[in-house]
This record gives sequence, C-alpha cells and structure tokens, in this order.
Amino acid sequence: TVETIYGDQQGARKGHNTQHRGKKGYRPVLGFIDETREYLLGKLRKGETLSGEDTAAFIARIRNYLPGCVKKVLVRADGEFFSRQGVEAAMGEGFDFIIANKSAKPPLDSASWYRPWKRKASQYNSCVYQPSGWSKSCRFVAMRIPKEVSANGKEPLQYELFEDDQYTYRIFCTNLRAKPHQVIAEYDKRADVENLIAEAKREGVDAIPSRKFKNNYAYFQIFMLAYNIWRYFKLMAQHSLQEQKPFDPDSPGKPLQGIKDNTIRIARLKLLFIAAKVVAHSNREKVKYSIHDARVPAIQRFLKFLDNARSRKRPWLQEALWPLRFSFNPS
Repeated sequence: TVETIYGDQQGARKGHNTQHRGKKGYRPVLGFIDETREYLLGKLRKGETLSGEDTAAFIARIRNYLPGCVKKVLVRADGEFFSRQGVEAAMGEGFDFIIANKSAKPPLDSASWYRPWKRKASQYNSCVYQPSGWSKSCRFVAMRIPKEVSANGKEPLQYELFEDDQYTYRIFCTNLRAKPHQVIAEYDKRADVENLIAEAKREGVDAIPSRKFKNNYAYFQIFMLAYNIWRYFKLMAQHSLQEQKPFDPDSPGKPLQGIKDNTIRIARLKLLFIAAKVVAHSNREKVKYSIHDARVPAIQRFLKFLDNARSRKRPWLQEALWPLRFSFNPS
C-alpha cells in the first residue's frame, strides 16, 4: 500500500500513488494470514517501488514466522511481487503461489479459450511460458472479459481493429495445477486483504508521528502488534461463545456474537467501552460493572474464559501438539 506524506519526513519519495499523484509517500508492505486475518509480517519502506530482491527477501522470511505444524503455504500477491527473484524464492521455499502478472506477455493459444459457465461471458486459458531472463518456465493462467458494448447497450460506432482490444485481461503466474478458472477464483479471495489494510490505515498506520524514518518504522511495527492483539481478542471472544454447551442464542454472551468479523472500532464498543469503576479495598483493586448494561454478562463470561485459558499448558511447550522448527527454551 501507499502512505501519503504531507510533511518533510525522511525516506519519502514520489512514486505510483493513484489517489495523490505526484505526492511523496512511504510504501509499506504487509502480509496477512487468510484463515485468521492476523498480521504475519511486513515492514515500513521508503517510497521506492518494490524490487525483485525485496520481494524475494519478503517471501523467504515467511517460513520463519510460521510454527512447524504448518504443512502448506499459498502465497497470493499482487503485481508488485511479480519478478524472477520473487517466483524463484517461492519455489525455493516450497510454497504454492499465485502472483498477478505485471509485465510478462505469455503466448496464449487463441483456440484454447473456454467458458466454464454459459451465463458468464468470461473466458479462461493457460500456458507454460519462460519470460526473458528467467531460468525456469512457469505456468500462466488468464481470464479475459469482453468490454462493454456501450453504456446504453447500443452497438459501438467503431469496432476494435484487433481481437485483443475487445477484452480486458487478467493474467497470473502460478504453480498450481488446477483449471485456470479455479486458480483465479482462489486468487480472488485475496481481495479481503484490502479491507484489512484499510482498517489498519484507519486505526493508525497512516499516522506519521516523527520526521525520522527509523522512529516511524518502530511505530509501524508497534501499531501492527496492537492490531494483532485486538485480532486475538476478537477470536478468543468468539471462541468463548462456542464453549457454551449447548449454545443458547439468548444467553448472556449474545452481545459478542459475530465479533470476530467486526471491525476494531465495533469490537472496542463491545469489549472496552463499557462503564465501570475501579475501587481499592483491603489491599485489593476491583473493577465494578453496572448490572444494567446488557454487555456486562458477556464481558464477565469472556474474562472467565481468559482466566481458564491462562491456566492451561501452552501448546508450544509440548512438541507433540505444536511441532517446533527451532529449539525453544521456555525459561
């Protein structure tokens, strides 16, 4: 993504910024886990476009942040990651990948286009192609969508001279063997990451607190840690409801239903912005909630769930439950 800079900060550069053309900015890169929607890794970058070496280094770091129990990784990345180095890094790490094509022009056979759904005009194709300068050939899958005839549905005044001008193309580089329409459908699930990036930017990633780049870099990582903590709170709050046996839709935990899919702003209303009073008595500090707030039973049940979870043995201390890639000393 791009963070537009409005002051005189170190590392700001002019680059591709569709909403603020010609303005300086940073270009942070972020990676999220699809299943849990949590932030996995990333960094605040100066306003320079990602290079092939940058993408390769980013992909190579992914395995270091995953527990040993993870058996399969699928990397879905946009066109910024399309490079020889990035593809070779994914292959070298043993990852599956779907990367949007940015510059290669694979020779697609015009007779191999097919339509998996009769009611949809989209057509799909694939080929194996080795771009110039690459050491290996890769599979490319493509989707083409007919351009609209016109806004009012009438025939155009002038037809396109070449067949390719009649379509909008989407092309991806991948090592998956599924049919092209299945590969592209899998890539399209990546669209949810735009919501996660937008939420992170709304909550504070866009804030640039210092003129020094290193200070802003530290702030970025601290903020994304806070983002993950809120994500864990939402997941645990939802999980605490599932432990009710049998689950009663009218139970006191009802205000927390669906919280894992709520934005951080809504989650704060449910988990944090609850009227309470802190009192000290007999050398103990207590938090007192109002019995008239419908959210109080839910938050008390959630806090009890957290206390029970803390008393359990951590799975990463038992290698049989959570295989470790590196030696781990709990002390």
